[in-house]
Amino acid sequence: MTIPTKNLQPITGTDSVVLVDPHDREVGLMDKMEAHKKGALHRAFSFFILNSKGEWLLQQRAWDKYHSPGLWTNACCSHPRQGESPEAAATRRLQEEMGMYCQASPVFKFLYRSEFSNSLIEHELDHVLLGYSDTLPQPNPAEVEGFRYVSLSDLEVEMKQNPDQFTVWFRICFGEMKAKLSVLPFSK
Repeated sequence: MTIPTKNLQPITGTDSVVLVDPHDREVGLMDKMEAHKKGALHRAFSFFILNSKGEWLLQQRAWDKYHSPGLWTNACCSHPRQGESPEAAATRRLQEEMGMYCQASPVFKFLYRSEFSNSLIEHELDHVLLGYSDTLPQPNPAEVEGFRYVSLSDLEVEMKQNPDQFTVWFRICFGEMKAKLSVLPFSK
């Protein structure tokens, strides 16, 4: 399933994020930008997709994103809406950003906090999800600068040589995702 990429606009606005405590219990809602200015802990997800060759789908964030513009990251990442599971949010957001469908399965979650040069703060309890697909993305150019598939070995070399070309959350969870993939059964 794909969406057209002509005339698509960035998916922005006064979206709310779900505030959580360190145990992932909801404690309220806050405007997304306000949460990133204050560094309020909120729920997020990172969706990793592998194809049948075992290659990782990477997304390069659009250059006008509010943080981490132009950096490479996992296939899709964002925030679940209130009442929306991370799995449902990942499937929805993948369609909005990458113009493709893939079922998301939970793998693990982690908490991190990172300050950016533009005074925004990511303080997220990040649900890491996995999916398998050979669908060719049709990215929304307002959200995505580019995409590529890369082997694990090539990705490891690239991350070692140029870590600053990858988002903070991707660098943080990459090792654990790699370890989990070594024990998860491969399926597509």
